[in-house]
Amino acid sequence: MKYIIILFFIVPIAAKAQIENLIIITTDGLRWQEVFKGVDTAIANNPKFNQSDCTLIYNKYWANTQTESRKKLMPFLWTTIKNQGQIYGNRNYNNNVNVANPYWFSYPGYSEIFCGMVDTAINSNAYTFNPNTNVLAFLNTQPNYKNKVAAFGAWFAFDKIFNKPKNNFPLYCGQTLYGQAKKTDATEQLLNTMMLNAYQPFGTEEPLDIFTHYAAMHYLQKNKPKILYIAYGETDEWAHSGQYRDYLNAANQVDKWLSDLWLYLQATPQYKNKTALFITTDHGRGDANKAQWTSHNAKIAGANEIWFAAIGPSINAAGEIKTPMQIYQKQFAQTFANLLNTNFICTHAVATGVATLLNK
Repeated sequence: MKYIIILFFIVPIAAKAQIENLIIITTDGLRWQEVFKGVDTAIANNPKFNQSDCTLIYNKYWANTQTESRKKLMPFLWTTIKNQGQIYGNRNYNNNVNVANPYWFSYPGYSEIFCGMVDTAINSNAYTFNPNTNVLAFLNTQPNYKNKVAAFGAWFAFDKIFNKPKNNFPLYCGQTLYGQAKKTDATEQLLNTMMLNAYQPFGTEEPLDIFTHYAAMHYLQKNKPKILYIAYGETDEWAHSGQYRDYLNAANQVDKWLSDLWLYLQATPQYKNKTALFITTDHGRGDANKAQWTSHNAKIAGANEIWFAAIGPSINAAGEIKTPMQIYQKQFAQTFANLLNTNFICTHAVATGVATLLNK
């Protein structure tokens, strides 16, 4: 009698990596039109907006197709994130991302992003301290993230948006000196000196993004936070000034910084394959009337249209999302918490997040 022996091998299935750290990036007022279509030739050809020379714009960012033009403008977004993450907001496919607040400018937008709801009382960029709970402050109370949250913003109003006197996490914005008084190290001291002595095209309310970026990167390398927010502002400032070349250059620079940030994260054991990036904007800008691309408010069509992108462990590599859907800015706060495997719970209602879309 012959016996047949069958061996069974159990091959373990690797568990999906979890997100342990989250970096949130905003670049103020960057239109979805440039993100998904590249150079807007109607604006680039207009002497009122091209800084009297469209050649520099065309040489650096124009291409025969919108796909190639957008890749020239934001190469990290359209290579690494497209190949490994997800990008939402291309309205050519009815993939719609909008602000839910009725005002379509910055303070209400940032409040909506981080509080997960719309407070119609917040109707001015000069609004006082935000009375609503923000998700960064909430996460800073959770055992896994306590004293591991920090925020850096170019715009001085983040003090009020995040209600700095009330919320106990490091927040540096505007011309707030970086570091801890007499304990500042040499790099912190140099960054402060350079910021205070630099050219200030936007006045004392907002330094150039380079100072926000390098302060945030130094903090990341020195303190290893689990949650970090970086808010760039030049895309909005140059747009308000009607300087399209500088607006595009600012977007291109943010993309380069995202690439540098991602390379650092992937080279650092605490962050490698454990960290997600979430990138978005606070509002859109005019487009139907090209002269209104410089502005945004409830009277300007399209100023409520935004976009977002995400990359990291447990975020599927689905690339540019072309499925028709409607997502709102107020859903981001809960998404941040859900990506970190927790729920944002506070005294006010918080909109449902979209983390399940990212993980699908």
